[in-house]
Amino acid sequence: MPELPEVETTRRGIAPYLEGQRVSRVIVRDRRLRWPIPEDLDVRLSGQRIVLVERRAKYLLINAEVGTLISHLGMSGNLRLVEAGLPAVKHEHVDIELESGLALRYTDPRRFGAMLWSLDPFNHELLIRLGPEPLTDLFDGERLFQQSRGRSMAVKPFIMDNAVVVGVGNIYATEALFAAGIDPRREAKSISRARYLKLAIEIKRILVAAIERGGTTLRDFIGGDGQPGYFQQELFVYGRGSEHCKVCGTGLREVKLGQRASVFCPRCQS
Repeated sequence: MPELPEVETTRRGIAPYLEGQRVSRVIVRDRRLRWPIPEDLDVRLSGQRIVLVERRAKYLLINAEVGTLISHLGMSGNLRLVEAGLPAVKHEHVDIELESGLALRYTDPRRFGAMLWSLDPFNHELLIRLGPEPLTDLFDGERLFQQSRGRSMAVKPFIMDNAVVVGVGNIYATEALFAAGIDPRREAKSISRARYLKLAIEIKRILVAAIERGGTTLRDFIGGDGQPGYFQQELFVYGRGSEHCKVCGTGLREVKLGQRASVFCPRCQS
């Protein structure tokens, strides 16, 4: 599933080609995503100039002169630029054609993503309750410490809670906890302020590094080649449950936390 670095990679890739461009038409081939694509999307978006492409958590916000297209990539979706009029193949559900001659094409084999329209996106029901962005000053270790008081849930699902902080998905939560030396099974309330301060620093560092390397799950959203991102080469624990720790050589362990596989080093993390 694309996580925050992959979505930010998408935003950075498509924004220069969209911002300032006018939409000539919208072609919807299949409206059956997680929520149905609005039937009047073509009417609402066509003829408008795209002003800004933003990201909020894992949502992309394509802001037009009037209204915003809220897009989520779901579990298997991607957005890439193609020549307008390029014949579509299976699972290519939406084209947003631009006057430049390019089209933003949305592909989603599992149809678990979203393309919704809103006149007030930050107050939309999907976004209004989200916590702070992890790469802003609104998020830090003190916030984690205060939010964790009285919370008996394991620390890993705690930092993956979008009400606490957005965008810390399974891959990056696993890696950040390893970098901070924290056992992902520990109760959130049992972690000290000092260790949360370090964890917040590691979350920021790892997310920035992943963004700089184009993410982990997909390298190039514009090309849409679907190859592993460069950050995959730098993973210490995620997906390595049957291997040994790169730091101390101890056999890594894998457990289930919040219905997600979690890999950790029993020696480096406590």
